[in-house]
Amino acid sequence: MKLPLPRPPRRAAYALPTLFTAGNVFLGFLSIFQSIEGAIKHSIGDAAAAHHFDMAAAFIGMGVAIDGLDGRIARLTNTVSDFGREMDSLADVIGFGLAPAVLGFVWGVYFVDGETGPLVREQLHQAGYFLAFLFLLCGAMRLARFNVQVNPVLRNPGRPDRKYFAGLPIPAAAGMLASVVYFLGRAPLSNWIASLLWLALMALLAFLMVCTWRYRSFKDLNLLRPRSPLSIILLGALIYVMWHYSRPALLALGIFYTGSGLVVRVAGVLKRRLAPGPGKLAGAEGNPIG
Repeated sequence: MKLPLPRPPRRAAYALPTLFTAGNVFLGFLSIFQSIEGAIKHSIGDAAAAHHFDMAAAFIGMGVAIDGLDGRIARLTNTVSDFGREMDSLADVIGFGLAPAVLGFVWGVYFVDGETGPLVREQLHQAGYFLAFLFLLCGAMRLARFNVQVNPVLRNPGRPDRKYFAGLPIPAAAGMLASVVYFLGRAPLSNWIASLLWLALMALLAFLMVCTWRYRSFKDLNLLRPRSPLSIILLGALIYVMWHYSRPALLALGIFYTGSGLVVRVAGVLKRRLAPGPGKLAGAEGNPIG
């Protein structure tokens, strides 16, 4: 007796993950226009400019929250396709590449106080243009590498039972920038020292996206499996903190995930340098004490 063949998914099922991808494009589009509107209002002295920058960061954060849902839905509905994969990458370039680059330049560089001197201000603007473009370029390269590599070679391989990204994912880099703006929740930076620190953060995130240091992907976690009561309590506490203290909680989450790759990389380098080599071990064994 022949088993019935699995029915192919309905055509409407293919539209469901694409709708989430289109939503991500829309959030990036809104973020860019909120940044532009905030810049216009701040230039005329309107106090509502801070709200627009706040919303620009929030839209990027919303995009980070729903990122990955399109892929998960496509796998659950058996509608994975090359078109959906390419569409998702293009959406990420807009939502997590272009939108945070625009926000990063307008909020962190463009309105530096003119009292620092026209030369310093001009140099900061040039550096801002360059690093905003570098952030966008490195994000696009990160997405292209993710699409073509099946098993990326990591500089510091982790446990074989866990899944890792090679480099910082572009949603995490965009979320890090957005969490800083969202946490401060105020008008653009005007101090040139703060602007330099902001540019250093953008440069660091651009580097982390194209490096091959490992970051947990958490794709090995299955939320459908039974969980212990402790994990349920922790999840409930996390939801409560995110709801009532979203600004510091999101910033702490961004710092923790972005810094995790740096900490693991530095710890690995120190471990290899401090570990005794074969020559040291042989010398220690050949010269016993006493």
